[in-house]
Amino acid sequence: MNNNQFTGQQAGAPARDRGSNVAEFGYKQEMKRGTGRFASFAVAFAFVSIATGIFTTYGSVLNSSGPAGIWTWPIVTIGQLMVAFIFGSLAARIPVTGYSYQWMSRLANPVLGWIMGWMSFTFLVIVVVAVDYTIASAVLPVLLGYVGTAANAWLITAIVILLQALLVAFSTKWTERVNNWAVSAELIGMILLVVLLFVVGFAAKELNVGNLFSTGAIPAEGYVDFGTLTQVGPWMTGTLLGAFTIVGFESAANLAEETKEPAQVVPKAMAQAVIASGTLGFLFLIAITMLAGDPIALAESGTPVADVINRVLGPVVGTALLVMVVVAIFACGMVILMTAVRLVWAMSRDDRFPGHAVWRKVSPRFGTPTAATWLIFAIAELILAIFALQTDTLFSLFAAATLLPAVIYAATVLLYIIKRKNLPTSRGFTLGKFEVPVIVLASIWLVFVLLIFRDSSFAGSWVYVALMVGLGAIYLLFLLIKRGGPSGLAMPDMHSIDAELDADAKSAEGKRV
Repeated sequence: MNNNQFTGQQAGAPARDRGSNVAEFGYKQEMKRGTGRFASFAVAFAFVSIATGIFTTYGSVLNSSGPAGIWTWPIVTIGQLMVAFIFGSLAARIPVTGYSYQWMSRLANPVLGWIMGWMSFTFLVIVVVAVDYTIASAVLPVLLGYVGTAANAWLITAIVILLQALLVAFSTKWTERVNNWAVSAELIGMILLVVLLFVVGFAAKELNVGNLFSTGAIPAEGYVDFGTLTQVGPWMTGTLLGAFTIVGFESAANLAEETKEPAQVVPKAMAQAVIASGTLGFLFLIAITMLAGDPIALAESGTPVADVINRVLGPVVGTALLVMVVVAIFACGMVILMTAVRLVWAMSRDDRFPGHAVWRKVSPRFGTPTAATWLIFAIAELILAIFALQTDTLFSLFAAATLLPAVIYAATVLLYIIKRKNLPTSRGFTLGKFEVPVIVLASIWLVFVLLIFRDSSFAGSWVYVALMVGLGAIYLLFLLIKRGGPSGLAMPDMHSIDAELDADAKSAEGKRV
C-alpha cells in the first residue's frame, strides 16, 4: 500500500498544506491547537466506548436475538469502518470544526448543510442524556448497593452532566487529560478482562462454545429472516448492539481546528477507534457469551455482564469492572457534550444557530466556547427534567440516539458519492484505488441498518425526529426569509474550494500539454 491509499498524504501536496490554516475557509484561529494524536484517538474511542455500549445493551440482545446475536458485531464493525474511511476522506479535505455540517454546506449547499447540522445537534443533546442516565439507572445502584428510582437517577444524572460541563467550559486541556486517562484505563481494563475471562474460564472448564451459536429463548425457525414491513427479524435486531455502540468516531473531526495536523491525524484517529473498539469489543463479547452459563436465565438479569464477571472472576474484579464502566461512561458523556458544544459554536460563527451572537464567543480566559457549553448543559438538563420521571418515553428518546447517526452517516456517504469526482484536494488522506469498494460496502451497510428502524418499536423515535426536524424547519424558514433566500446562507470563503479545483484542473491541463 503506498502513501496514496488510506493513510498517506496525497502525492504532490505541498508540505505547508496540512489543513491547519482555517483562514483558507474564511475563519480565524480562535482556539488553541493542542490536541495530539493520542488525544484525537481518545476522543473518538471515548465516544464509541465499548464498555458503555456492551454493558448497557448486551441484555437487550440476549432477549431479542439470543447469544448468537453477537455475530452481528463484526458486520457493524466493517460497515462503520467503511463509513469512517469516507468521513476521513472528507475530514482531510475540509478539516474545520462542524464536520458533516461543514462538509454538506460546502460541497452540496448551505441549506442542506444546515439541516445536517441541526440533525447532528438533535442527536448529540439526546445521546449525552442517554449515556449519562446509564450511570445513575444501571451502574451505580449495583456498584453502591442502593435501590435505583426515577427520582434519584434524575438527580445523579443532573450532577454528572454538570461536572462534565464544568470541565468542557473551563479547560480543554483538562478535559482531554481526563479523557486520555479514562480511555487508557478502559483499554487496559478491557484487555485484562478479556485475558482473565478466557484464562480462568479455560482453567475452570466453563467455556461453552455452544453458547456462541445458541438462540436462547428465541425460536430457531425464522431466526435469520428479514421480518415483515413493520417488524425486524431476531438476528437483524441483534445488529443494534453494535449500531448503538460503534458510533461517534466522527467526534475527532469536530475538534479539527484544535488538532495538530488534523488532515493527517483525524482520519487515522477515526479508523483506529473503530478498529480498536470492534476488535476488543468482539473478543469481550465472545468471552462473556461462552461464560454465560444458561443464557436464558442470564437474559432475565438487569446487569448480565457484571453477573458473569462476578461469577467467573469474583466480586472484587466485578466491582472493578463497574468502576471502569462508570469512568468510561463519564468520559463518553463528556466527549459527547464537548462535540455538541463545538457543533453549536461552528454553526453560530456562521450565524446559523438560534442566538448565534452569544454562542459564537470564545472565552479569552479559558479559550473555550463557554457560552455554548452552558447552552448544551441547559438543554440536556431540560430534556432530563421533562422526561426523567417518564422512563418509557425517555427510553424511546434514547432509541433515537441509534436512529439519528444512521441517518447522518447515510446522508454524508451519499454526499461523498455524488461529489467524489469534484472534491477539493486531500490534505493528508485519500482512499485511492480502494474508494469504490469502500463506497459499495458503506452503502450496503447503511441501507441494511436503516431498514432495521422500520420496526414498530422505533415509532416513538421517529416521532421525536419528526418533531425536532419540524422545529428546525421553522427556524430555517426564518433564516431564509431574513437572509433573502438560500444565497444569504453562503459559507465564508466558499470560493476558495472552487478556486482550488480550478487551479488543480489548470495544473493537470498544463501537465498534459
